[in-house]
Amino acid sequence: MSRADSPAGPQTESRADSRVGPQTESRAESPDAPRTAGPLWTLGLFRSELVVTFRRWRTLALLAVLAAVPIVVGIAVRVETSDGGSIGDGGGEGPAFISQITNNGLFLVFTSLAATLPFFLPMAIGVVAGDAVAGEAAAGTLRYLLVAPAGRTRLLLAKLTTVLAFCLAATMTVAVSALVTGALLFPTGEVTLLSGTTVSFGHGLLRAVAIAVVVALSLLGLAALGLFVSTLTNSGIAAMAATVGLLITVQILNAIPQLDAFHPFLFPNYWLSFADLLRDPVYWDDILKNLGLQALYAGVFGSAAWARFTNRDVTA
Repeated sequence: MSRADSPAGPQTESRADSRVGPQTESRAESPDAPRTAGPLWTLGLFRSELVVTFRRWRTLALLAVLAAVPIVVGIAVRVETSDGGSIGDGGGEGPAFISQITNNGLFLVFTSLAATLPFFLPMAIGVVAGDAVAGEAAAGTLRYLLVAPAGRTRLLLAKLTTVLAFCLAATMTVAVSALVTGALLFPTGEVTLLSGTTVSFGHGLLRAVAIAVVVALSLLGLAALGLFVSTLTNSGIAAMAATVGLLITVQILNAIPQLDAFHPFLFPNYWLSFADLLRDPVYWDDILKNLGLQALYAGVFGSAAWARFTNRDVTA
């Protein structure tokens, strides 16, 4: 993916010039000039990265697909239960939330997050993260960005912040779509938690927001991994394919019982621990293990990305 993928559609170099700012030309003419970036310039860099990323057709298409998943699930459950039958086998783990949707549309949020978390959400994150740096290099805009006074570290932080913002946006897209669909197709009201406790709809909605935030944070490790892969190549497509390929490989390893001893160290292992937020009291053990593991992956691969990017010879 390149900057040219943005629906705004101007020439690549002009887009890069607009993001670098008016100081670019003078700094290019004076290589020995001090490279300083004030807070306003840095905030402008973050804002520019966010705008460019979320205006791309590919990003919008990914969000549209994620928004469609809860709609498809909700309609399928509605049709399946239209004759008074039941669906799912209960139990309250992962997709088993589907058995509760007909009683309360809020459970469509939990079902949709559980259904998209193993593949759809991570795949979308892998595409955006893998393209973050490699896409710029492929389009020839990376060298223009590095002329700016922000420097490589700030640029990499801006890229990481943008990917993390997309993690939250993608998760919230699924959650909001599921909430609206669930409210339209199924009854809402008091929520019966997995522990049997009944809470108000407002309280259940707050738990749904907390679950969405936990799911977004669960993608932190993958985002850092994708950003690191993106610094290794000048091909955005190769970086995206490698990130998604690594995701699929780790998912397969996490599903092999013979490798059970290694599962706690794989970043998807605790992804479905968000279900423990629907208990009273909340079971925090697996949730904290998940967040700690994601922070570890983010620290390791974020540092690796920084080491690679700050020492990279950028010629494109």
